[in-house]
Amino acid sequence: MTKRSRYEREQRDASNARVKQITAEWERAVPPDRAAAFAQQVEAARARGPLPPKPDMAPGTIPNPPRPGNEPRPPKKEETRRTRY
Repeated sequence: MTKRSRYEREQRDASNARVKQITAEWERAVPPDRAAAFAQQVEAARARGPLPPKPDMAPGTIPNPPRPGNEPRPPKKEETRRTRY
């Protein structure tokens, strides 16, 4: 756990109090019908739950195509070298 100085803790507490004050003022400024609609949307999203995990991909599969100009190079052809005698 990180230890903070008394000054840092006081600054963090003051910042948190200011954020709560700004949030409360913002919530009061929002019309009640909009606030109710927003609360409904939040409730629906929480009831829906997290997104299902993405399907497993085969090993070595790149999930995104390469950007233009950054395509992988073709493999080099092994050429047999002739030796001089």
